[in-house]
This record gives sequence, C-alpha cells and structure tokens, in this order.
Amino acid sequence: MRPPLVPLGTLIGRELRNEKLEKPFLKYGQAALAKKGEDYFLIKPDCLRVPGNPSTSFSVFAIFDGHNGISAAIFAKENLLDNVLSAIPQESSREEWLQALPRALVAGFVKTDIEFQQKGETSGTTVTFVVIDDWTITVASVGDSRCILDTQGGVVSLLTVDHRLEENVEERERVTASGGEVGRLNVGPLRCWPGGLCLSRSIGDTDVGEFIVPIPHVKQVKISNAGGRLIIASDGIWDALSSDMAAKSCRGLPAELAAKLVVKEALRSRGLKDDTTCLVVDIIPCDQPVLPPTPRKKQNMLRSLLFGKKSQNFMNKSTNKLSAVGVVEELFEEGSAMLAERLGKDFPSNTNSGLFRCAVCQVDQAPADGLSVNSGPFFSPASKPWEGPFLCANCRKKKDAMEGKRAGIPTVIS
Repeated sequence: MRPPLVPLGTLIGRELRNEKLEKPFLKYGQAALAKKGEDYFLIKPDCLRVPGNPSTSFSVFAIFDGHNGISAAIFAKENLLDNVLSAIPQESSREEWLQALPRALVAGFVKTDIEFQQKGETSGTTVTFVVIDDWTITVASVGDSRCILDTQGGVVSLLTVDHRLEENVEERERVTASGGEVGRLNVGPLRCWPGGLCLSRSIGDTDVGEFIVPIPHVKQVKISNAGGRLIIASDGIWDALSSDMAAKSCRGLPAELAAKLVVKEALRSRGLKDDTTCLVVDIIPCDQPVLPPTPRKKQNMLRSLLFGKKSQNFMNKSTNKLSAVGVVEELFEEGSAMLAERLGKDFPSNTNSGLFRCAVCQVDQAPADGLSVNSGPFFSPASKPWEGPFLCANCRKKKDAMEGKRAGIPTVIS
C-alpha cells in the first residue's frame, strides 16, 4: 500500500525544522580548450525539488566527454537530468530525496543510454554528473572524467572511479566475463573488442558490445560547514595533472580564475592533445564572502607538535581518501555493474490498476509484460529466481545484454 499523501505545507515545515545549518552558497567557474570539439558541460544552479519553492533548491554540474562524434554527449546533456529526476518518488522529503538519489542516478544513466541507442548513432560519451544539495554532494560517473574534492583540511579526495581498461583490473575481468575481449592494437592502451574502446563504461557506443555499460559509480558525501571546492574535469586535465596538482595549482583563487588556471597548467604540462574542460565549484559558508584559505604546511607542522607524530602520519596516509575527522562524512558509495544490485529489490506498484512501474524507464506495465520477483527461473533451469526490481521487457533485455546473458551487438541503422 502506498503511504498517504502529505500536504506540501507539512513537508516544507518538516524540512525547515530539520535544517540545522544555513544553506551555503555556490560560486563556480568554467574554462575549456577544444582540440576535437567533443567536450560538453552542464551548469544548472537553480534546480528545484518542489516546483515554485526556492527552499528546495539544488544544483547540478556535469561534464560529457564525447568520442566518435558529439551526438551522445549532446543527448546526455539534454536528457540525463530529467531521466534521473523522473526516477525519484514525488512528495519526498529532503532526506528521502537524497536517499533515493543514488538509485535514481543509476536508473537515469541506463534509461538515457537505452534512449540514445534507439537512435542508431554510434558515438559515445563519458559522464561525470554532480548534484549539490546544501552540504551534501552526490557524484555519478562513467568513463574517465573525474571529480575531486578539496576540503579545508588540505585533503584532496577523489569522488569518482576511472573506468579505463588499462588501469582497472576489476573492469577488465567484468568485460571478459560478459563476452568481450581486451587487448592492445600493436601499441597503446588496452582496448575492448569489438569496437576498440579503451573505456569499460559509457553512455552510447551502439556499435560496441553492451558489456560496455552505462551503470555509474556513485558516491555521496556530506562536507562540514567549513565548505570545500570541487574540480570536475575531462581527461584532458587528468592526463596532464594529478588530483593533488590540480587542487594545489588554484588554491586561494576565486572559482572562475581557478578553472582557467587549471586548464592553463594542464596545457603547460602536456600541450593541447585532447579537449580540455574544467569546472570549479566552491561551496561557501553563507557568512563568508570567499572560500577560506587552506592551511599552509607550517600549520600542519604545528599540528604535529601538538598531537605528535601519529597525527602527522595519519594526514600523510589520508591523501586521496576522505577525511575521518569531521571534514567529510561518507554517506554512500557503490560501483557494481550489476543492475539488480544497484536498483534494489522493491518495485513500486499502482494499487488501483495492478500495474508495476519499471525501475529504469518508469513505465507502468502488467507483471506478465516484464520481469518481477515472481518470475521464477528465467534464463535456464539452473539459474536462480529473479530477485530484483520490476523491469519492463525492453529494460530486461538491456540488463541481460550488459551481463552477457544474450549475444549480439545492436544493429546499427545506417
């Protein structure tokens, strides 16, 4: 049974009473240099969870690094956000909305991929998609664009996982187990065949086997009210700069200038060998005009004197990890490529009509038209009963293909 509807005024009142910290404000900047013209970005600082209610605002920042053309990057930029939001139940409180967001991101990425592949075009795109709601940051990513967090403690945290076959052993094993082949073309990075893609996850790539999946790695963290800086960039930056180098190169500068300096530093280090795009987002306490400066090394030395060598050793080991001293709280992280694990086992139904809603495309259908928990053995007599959410027939086929349970590459319409 669906829970009873709650008046909008009641929901807003709950949120206002539960809001312990004043909202931070955001300052952001963007810079880019084009080599092939396949990078796109999205900046939407004025989204609303409840239409017409400014107190429910959240912001979205994203980078789409296309390959083999620009179609997939443009399509994802125009459709991904709507597909994610459609997978979050309406009338949710802020806490419920944030809890539902990781699963909605998975559904939105897969739905966007299905819709684009139906167009019959062969381009693909990486995606790094960042949602900021007050002090909570949720990042979903496929491919090798990256998002880092630089907090006031001077700890640089990586909020994404690179899906390059060259560097990710787990993804190589997953691709080969699903029916793909991984190897080099004479020289160069490891690639997946058919297709020759060096990434294991993307949106699009209709001409490549569907073991190249659109299921994102998702990480959700909450930062302290000291604020922090996000650097979101395509691989044109990260091929030239480490996370620490990018963060250090622009500390103390306003966001707009910081983005330009990161691009300039990457260009100075490596030259313009790829599209290079950078977004810098500062999450700033409402009572401060700019992000407070990061403590200098001398202050870290003082900390060592006060707390001893053990504290200093901890700071050294925590590079690229989330701080455990109240600066950042990790709320959620999952990177599995198995759709059932990412969508959970519940499947909402319309009790009036007896229909179930597909967990990916959000279309209501009768259970007989899809795959539900009551389907029993589906793939073979030896397989286990399906225990995932309800999927319509089209999304079920997509799930099977991604897991290597049916052969074949989608037919490309020329």
